[in-house]
Order: sequence, then C-alpha cells, then structure tokens
Amino acid sequence: MSDQLVPGAVFPDLNLNIAGGGTLSLPSDITTTYTIALFYRGHW
Repeated sequence: MSDQLVPGAVFPDLNLNIAGGGTLSLPSDITTTYTIALFYRGHW
C-alpha cells in the first residue's frame, strides 16, 4: 500500500497478529465510530 489515507478515505482491510496470540481484523473488528490505530514495531 503506497497511497496515503486522506480524510474521507476508506481504511483498507488488514489482518494483524496480536501480541500474545490471536488476530485483529481492521476495520471489521472495530465497533466504535472513531478509532485510533497505533502501529508499533516491537523489536529492532
């Protein structure tokens, strides 16, 4: 994904592995109107 998100753009579907196990599907697993997603690289 090389395009930046702009106001009003649809967030792309992502499947993420959660630390400690499990997965999170964005944006389908989000149940609120507004959400902040923080991506952290856990190990250098």
